Amino acid sequence: MRPSRPRLRRTLEVEGPRAADDVWDRYVRPRRWPEWSPQIRSVEYPHERLAAATSGVVRGPLRFPVPFRVVDVDDAAPVRTWSWTVSAAGVELTLVHTVEATASGTRTRLTIDGFAPATAVYLPAAWWALRRLVN
Repeated sequence: MRPSRPRLRRTLEVEGPRAADDVWDRYVRPRRWPEWSPQIRSVEYPHERLAAATSGVVRGPLRFPVPFRVVDVDDAAPVRTWSWTVSAAGVELTLVHTVEATASGTRTRLTIDGFAPATAVYLPAAWWALRRLVN
């Protein structure tokens, strides 16, 4: 029997002045991800907007392909959500994103769940990207 891998689940929350509609648009249009996510250099995705049960590939600074699958997308305000899984080198992470309007802009949350070392390594890059997303 294969030993279980240690798992880690963490949630980041960031607020900024950008309007929630714009933040959501930057999320659901994968071609826009490199605008605010420095760890993403390009996205290969067959649709203009995210849709559940679809797949694509993101490429980071080393252009290494990281396949992803969109699990769910919920456009309904006041809290819009989308989730996806990414996998590379036998490691899979599940990421759940939320976008919510605030009096001064937007609050976004990201919950990452997966192999503990991969989750821990990704957290600083994710926080930086979320800051850029809402500002």
